[in-house]
Amino acid sequence: MPPAHPFRAYSPADHHFPLPEGHRFPYYKYAGVRERLRSVLPVLDTPALSWADAARAHDPHWLRRWRRGEVGRAEERAFGLPWSPQVVERSRRAAGGSLAALHDALRTGWGANLAGGTHHAFRDRAEGFCLINDAAILTRVALDGGLATRVAVIDLDVHQGNGTAALLGAEARAFTLSVHGERNYPFRKEASSLDLPLGDGVSDLEYLSVLHTQALPALEAFRPDLLLYLAGADVLSGDRFGRFALSLDGVRERNRAVLSWAAQAGVPTVTMLAGGYNRDHALTIEAHASVVLDGLEVFA
Repeated sequence: MPPAHPFRAYSPADHHFPLPEGHRFPYYKYAGVRERLRSVLPVLDTPALSWADAARAHDPHWLRRWRRGEVGRAEERAFGLPWSPQVVERSRRAAGGSLAALHDALRTGWGANLAGGTHHAFRDRAEGFCLINDAAILTRVALDGGLATRVAVIDLDVHQGNGTAALLGAEARAFTLSVHGERNYPFRKEASSLDLPLGDGVSDLEYLSVLHTQALPALEAFRPDLLLYLAGADVLSGDRFGRFALSLDGVRERNRAVLSWAAQAGVPTVTMLAGGYNRDHALTIEAHASVVLDGLEVFA
């Protein structure tokens, strides 16, 4: 029997790129999340983002250099991944899944990409596994196309969404909100509309208090008609790069708080996975899958 709801998700798990042996990029999680969720909703292959849509947020000449492989060693180091045609295509696919999820959200109230949240990509600079900034592109597509009048990006990855903050900083119709580790990467932060930096070792109780007393009231005050939610799993205890101490129950309470706020406010919402590098691979997969499970519960 097909699922009794209109929702679906997108995954680039079939699109691979070469990596050196032992590289820290968490390849495993994309196929793992897809397999975890296939029984609860359709999971489609991600379409490739057009280069014209990528240029809504990025410098076209810089994009052309990446397409051609005209990339220096320092740029590769900042990106964190070796250049290849496949890694460029994979980046387009990850962002294309977010754009497809945007159109689903406008149709059904909620859309899900099982990748994306590439918030460290700047206009002409790749950083931290992020080449194409999907949240900035979705914001531009929605605002420029009249699909929304006020877009909020709530970034709950443990790392500040520096690229998104820089790309959308001059856009009065966009609100960027980042709850992140104060002492964590990126070490040079950008100014979001609202930054809520937290210390190392943050627990469920502390984190959820900040969410309920500061983050959600800020969304309420901005009153968006589109919400982009970066549901990072790197806030979990045991993450290799996280430094926070949330439990899986805490992550799910976080998800439900954000998604319930959006559903009650009638705000179409796109969820993106963002980061997750837990030493326990099964926990990374379950935490990433949880935002979709929680989305189904809240929006269906």
